Amino acid sequence: MYSHMLTWMMKVVLVVCSLLRLSSPQSPAPEGVLNCCEGDVLFLVDSSGSVTSYEHARMLSFLSELLLPFSLGKDQVRVGLLQVGTKPRLEFGFDRYITQNGLQGALKNIRPLRGDTNTVDALKMAKEWVLRPRTPDGARESLPRVLVWLTDGIKPGDVIGPMAELRQQGVAVLVVSTGHSNYKVLREVVTPPVENHLHFVDLDDMSIITKDLRDAIIEIIRAERLYIQDVSTNSASLHWRPVLSGLPGYYEIRFGQVHTGGGGSGGGTGTSPSIGGSQYQRLTQPAESNSIKLTGLKPDTTYSVNLIPESNELTFNTLSTTFKTKPEVASPAVVTISDSGQTSVRVSWGPLQPETVTSYYIEYSALPRGNLQVITLDRTQNSTVLRNLQPDTTYLVTVTARHASGKEKAMSVKVCTQEVTPGLADLQLTTVGSDSVQVDWKGSMGGLRGYWLTWEARQSSATGQRSSFYLPPNSLSTRLTHLPPFARVCVSPIYRTARGDGLCCTAQFHSDALGYGFQS
Repeated sequence: MYSHMLTWMMKVVLVVCSLLRLSSPQSPAPEGVLNCCEGDVLFLVDSSGSVTSYEHARMLSFLSELLLPFSLGKDQVRVGLLQVGTKPRLEFGFDRYITQNGLQGALKNIRPLRGDTNTVDALKMAKEWVLRPRTPDGARESLPRVLVWLTDGIKPGDVIGPMAELRQQGVAVLVVSTGHSNYKVLREVVTPPVENHLHFVDLDDMSIITKDLRDAIIEIIRAERLYIQDVSTNSASLHWRPVLSGLPGYYEIRFGQVHTGGGGSGGGTGTSPSIGGSQYQRLTQPAESNSIKLTGLKPDTTYSVNLIPESNELTFNTLSTTFKTKPEVASPAVVTISDSGQTSVRVSWGPLQPETVTSYYIEYSALPRGNLQVITLDRTQNSTVLRNLQPDTTYLVTVTARHASGKEKAMSVKVCTQEVTPGLADLQLTTVGSDSVQVDWKGSMGGLRGYWLTWEARQSSATGQRSSFYLPPNSLSTRLTHLPPFARVCVSPIYRTARGDGLCCTAQFHSDALGYGFQS
């Protein structure tokens, strides 16, 4: 009697130990996963008759460990789970769980469906969920979407087409198979690279792929949480996603010089970059904030920044990035000319440094001995238009910055105004005989260097016949003889620097003449 009782008690202890092993608390969240990502992840879990209760429990335990480190909810990771059976069922959608406690409890309470492996209908439901508008205002429409399919690999069904449609819609497809069949089908449905997104693993060894699968998901949905903008010689703006929004807490910002070298900028989560010694500044911002301006920085210096979200309700990773301030360049370092006209030009300079410059003054005069003109401008301006200039004239323009230190820096450029370009008007062709025309036009002699006259045959029988010649600026007419039928005649003005737009007419007469010429 005693031996039977002892045997029964040992069996109970073994069962309890087995259950505790399946549902034991998971290890702490791996460094770099909390607050790393933003996107939607839908799990397609096979719970048909080919999957035993033990296998189903192992799959859910695997998902529990896989998802435990992620921060859930709005502006974080949203998780959904759909089971595959004769009648597939959505166990919970993306907006159901925003805390790990809720999600972990739900995973423990899911029961298998049994029946056939109706993956095709399950994919129809999956497509509806992962492609539906994420929020009424469309705020999450550009975020990544992931479908993770857990299957035993037995009779997957006609899934290649539906999976291809999902991939075409931008959904990343990952597969974990606890069996070793249908490799060709599973290989075809996953999103490349196959070596990262397709895993074959024995049921009792699923934990060995937990990190690899989690890293693959993170690679797809990783969000840039901390970044630097508007870097100058002595300041920079730090921006982040307000992960503490709606929670009690604050952000602690630490920044200081990096003394070990290295430049550029980068962002992310994980191990914080080293801030040289203890020489760092500490700032705090309220939970609803998402940016701060870092001031008092040194030019051409690499800085490290750590952002530490502090809250009593949730744990967040420290975010970090590095950046390098711009080297100090006294204004003006560059002067450019644009919008050059006959009597005006625009002068621009940079960089704009209102914190160190008190005013700018611009001097300009016509070369070689024109009168000097001076304009004084406010320190916030970086361009002006010089007016009432002479056409076709070279000017020397000097931009000088008066710095608060008492120093001045100047830079000069030469600029040329455009010449006056009187146009042509009223081009007329008058037929004279059967193969000649009188060409007349109106134009101004001011600024002209002459005219360029061209005629060209247009009929196929005379293709290739063409002639051009120059006429002096006092010519306003000429006569062309021996023209082929329907010749095209054009007259263009010639200026000092270029040929201007011309006028064209077609000679309206018929002739069999093969010779051609002109008479002025």
